[in-house]
Amino acid sequence: MDAASRRSLGRTGLTVSPVGFGAFKIGRNQGIKYADGYDLPDEATCGRLLHEILDLGIDLIDTAPAYGLSEARIGRHLAGRREEFTLSTKAGETFEDGVGRYAFDRGSIDASVDRSLDRLRTDRLDLVFVHSDGRDLAIIDGGDALDTLVRRRDRGDIRAVGFSGKTIEGHLAAIRTGVVDCLMVEYHQLDESQRPVLEAAEAAGIGVLVKKGLASGRLEPDEAIPFCLAGPAVASVVIGSLRRENLARNLEIARRAVGGGV
Repeated sequence: MDAASRRSLGRTGLTVSPVGFGAFKIGRNQGIKYADGYDLPDEATCGRLLHEILDLGIDLIDTAPAYGLSEARIGRHLAGRREEFTLSTKAGETFEDGVGRYAFDRGSIDASVDRSLDRLRTDRLDLVFVHSDGRDLAIIDGGDALDTLVRRRDRGDIRAVGFSGKTIEGHLAAIRTGVVDCLMVEYHQLDESQRPVLEAAEAAGIGVLVKKGLASGRLEPDEAIPFCLAGPAVASVVIGSLRRENLARNLEIARRAVGGGV
């Protein structure tokens, strides 16, 4: 990835490609919100795709414990290339036996971070987001989740603390805590309601990753990706796909949008 295409992620000190890989579909196909179902790739196909992603120049990979096999697969296939990409995961939600469960107490968050380090075969997680269930303010006011991630950041297990919420009020509260380094926000042409959050994040020096920038497949990348990247504080749009050609096209659109050529 050429330097002109890279984007600073707020005060984290990280720079990332303008498109990130959302690793949901390599690990889970139950309880999904996509209009169409899909089969999980087999192990060889998954490994090939992950290496192709890095070879394309996409150097942000976003996963979560709730993404089924995703963390373990990334660890198996990319541990040897760990220094080539920014690794983002989450804490607070698990998905087992077809059921999603949330827990934001200190013990659960600590255990989640430990499992992620083990599954991803790394000694450092670049970004760990609180994976909110929508009760953003209650999670923030409860204190345990963010306090635990800050402690793990101070210990060196995590480079940056993030919050992936669902509400405007929750994201603004996360900014006000002063301990959140990065937000993950749903933002696209069909829903610009989070724009005040982007503006507040920019003023506070907090980086933003956009999730669902294509509105779960309802928007065409040619317009949707540049729109997202033009948002205040937005460093990258996280997009999930099992097709190399789609990811290559999305990256080309993004690089043109940020002036990095092709």
